[in-house]
This record gives sequence, C-alpha cells and structure tokens, in this order.
Amino acid sequence: MALLVQRSAPVRRVPRTLAVRHLGPNWYATVMGTAVVASAGATLPLDLPGRRTACAALWALSLVMLAVLLGARAVHWAHHRDQARAHLLDPAMAPFYGCLAMALLSVGAGAVTVGADWIGQGAAVALDTVLFTAGTAVGLAVAVTIPYLMVVRHRVEGASPVWLLPVVPPMVSAATGPLLVEHLPPGQWQRTLLIGCYGMFGLSLLATLAVLPLVFGRLVTGGPLPLALTPTLFLVLGPLGTSTTAAGAFADQAPPGMPYAVGFAVLYGVPVMGFALMWLVLAGAMALRASRRGMGFGMSWWAFTFPVGTCVTGVEGLARHTGLTALRWLAVALYALLLVAWLTAAVRTARGLAGGRLLAAPVGGGGGAAGGPGGRPAPAEADGADGSGVADGVGVARAAAGVPAAAGAPASAGVPTTP
Repeated sequence: MALLVQRSAPVRRVPRTLAVRHLGPNWYATVMGTAVVASAGATLPLDLPGRRTACAALWALSLVMLAVLLGARAVHWAHHRDQARAHLLDPAMAPFYGCLAMALLSVGAGAVTVGADWIGQGAAVALDTVLFTAGTAVGLAVAVTIPYLMVVRHRVEGASPVWLLPVVPPMVSAATGPLLVEHLPPGQWQRTLLIGCYGMFGLSLLATLAVLPLVFGRLVTGGPLPLALTPTLFLVLGPLGTSTTAAGAFADQAPPGMPYAVGFAVLYGVPVMGFALMWLVLAGAMALRASRRGMGFGMSWWAFTFPVGTCVTGVEGLARHTGLTALRWLAVALYALLLVAWLTAAVRTARGLAGGRLLAAPVGGGGGAAGGPGGRPAPAEADGADGSGVADGVGVARAAAGVPAAAGAPASAGVPTTP
C-alpha cells in the first residue's frame, strides 16, 4: 500500500524560470562569436560560391540567438533579481556586461554587411540603427559603471584579460558606426557620427593601453592562468583587431576634409596587427600547454572567436587600403582559424546545453544563488571540478578577475557567484 501511495504522489515540477537563474551576461559572447563569423566572412577577399548565403544564414542565427538571450535575461532579471544584482557586484561576472553591448553592435553591423541580402537594405539599416544606438548607450554606461564598481566595491588581486571587456564596447561602436554614415544626411549629421566614433576610438584605446601592461605583468609575475581561463588570453586580441578595423572604417567613410584617414589606417593598423599576431602566437602556445594539461570545455572557449574575428576584419581593411596580396591571404588564414574555433565552441556548447551542465548551479555549495556563501573555490589549475570536463566556474571565474581564493560574494549581494 505504501508503494502504491508513493507512486501516486504528485511529482514536483521545477519552475521553468529556474533554468535561467545561472544565466549570466557572459552568454552574450556566443552571439558575438557567431555574428563576427558572418561579418568577417562576408567581406573576405575570396570568391567562393555560396559564401554570402552561408554568412547570411549565420547572421540570421546570431539574430535569433540575440533575441532568445535578451528574452532569457529579461526573465532572469524579473524572477532572480538577487542573482542579477550579485552579478553586478561580483568582480568575476560584472566585466561580462560589456558582452551585451558588443552583441548588439555585432548583430547590427552584420545586418548592413550581409543581412541586407535577406531582409533588404532599408530594413537592415533600420535594424542596425536601433542596435547601434542601444549597443553604444549600453557600452558607454558599462565603460564607466564597471570600472567604478571595480574601484569602490570589488576586491581583486592581480589583473586579468577579462578587465578589457568593459572598455572594449566603445571601440566596437567606433568600428561599426561608420557603416551608418552614408545613410545619414550629408554634412553635419555624417561628420558628427564620424567624429563621435573617433572619440569612442580614443576612449577605448587609452583605457586598453592602461590595462594591457597590467595583464602582461600579471602573467610574468604570477605565472599561467588557471587552465579553464587560459582562453581569456585571446581577449587581448579584441581591442587590437577592433581598433584596426575602426581605423580602416574611418578611411572608408572619410569626407573630403579628412584626407589623412587612409594614411592613419595603415600607419596605425600595421604595427598594431603586428603585435596582435605576436600575441596570437603567445596565447596559442599557452592554450596548447593548457590543453595538454587537461583543459576542459567552458564558456571561456568563446574567447577564441570574437577577438580572432576582429583581427580578420582588421587585416581585411589593411588589405583593402594597401592592395597587398599577402594581407589578403593572411585574412583568409585567420578566417580559417576563426571557423575552426567557432565550430568547436558551438558544438561543445550545444552538448553542454543538451546535458544540462552549462546552466546548472555551480558545484560546491548548499543554498543561495550559486551554492552557499563563499562557494568552494577551485584550485588554480583545476578544471572540470565535477568530473564532466566542463569547467565548474566558481573558483576559476573568480581567479579570472583576480579575486582572492578566500573571497566570497560581496556582502551586499547576499549570494555567491556563478561562472
């Protein structure tokens, strides 16, 4: 009888809103990576049958992903405000709010670059105008708010490549804004947008120059990053490739009163891309080392995509303005690397979502948003703490931001952090 009663007892269903409790802003990196594959492929100096159709399909996918994530994050804020506030006060998660701005900007730029093939030029420009405006507003807010929180609320030890995420969005605005210049009325409107993009270029560039020495100093004095965070070294390529792309875009849209734009694009872009290639080799060597030591999959793998994609668009711009065949083939080689990285990250992410591990609560806690207060930190070289090969994220995400191992979530947040 007891057995019959047990079987007839109602089954408790987990509310669907719990599925997004641990959905952080870092997920927007999937949109960024997909959109840049589409945009970079559309302007690739290589004539392949079906290339633009494939790129348009990828752009459409990135648009759908953006819409789904915006909806899911809205549910997250509506039903899990404690966790959402904790993300802002968490030095490991807060920098990823820059990904929201860059996702909006990337999809908007893709609409004009390749999406117009499917939705028409008018709709593409309208969509880009909305996404560019929203992305720029969010990016400028993040560029000020997150560094402010890092100074007055966050407690970290040592710099991290993740620190670049809040300051790069204005550079993405600078690189994508010129796409709208030709669609504005001639004269003041066009010049105002272009000069505004120059201003955001300088804002982001100077902030990047302040962070990069700290990141390299951290590597030299503190040793390699935790295994699961080694891919974040590729984030350094982001401002380098995006700034080169922006300089080339300025030259493309330069009015008659700015004859120096092409010269600036080449004189700036060539040295910067030289450094970017050096860093690409260094980061690749570190990633190979981490792979040999057992680096498992984590969302940090999406750092292999967007930063490399910006290098592709940067080299494409240099090839366009110099006419050098060598640069064209360099862009093709970098795009091949980008495709491999995107396919790998996309497949592994799909598997992680299907298995339920990427959206699960972090391992090592009892209650709250991510376990218990001061959830268990992972060792510096730990990876896949649950034995699944998917990075646990509690300790390694905090290590990425230089958070002390013993530090819990900010007291005001009331909950620990998520990967």
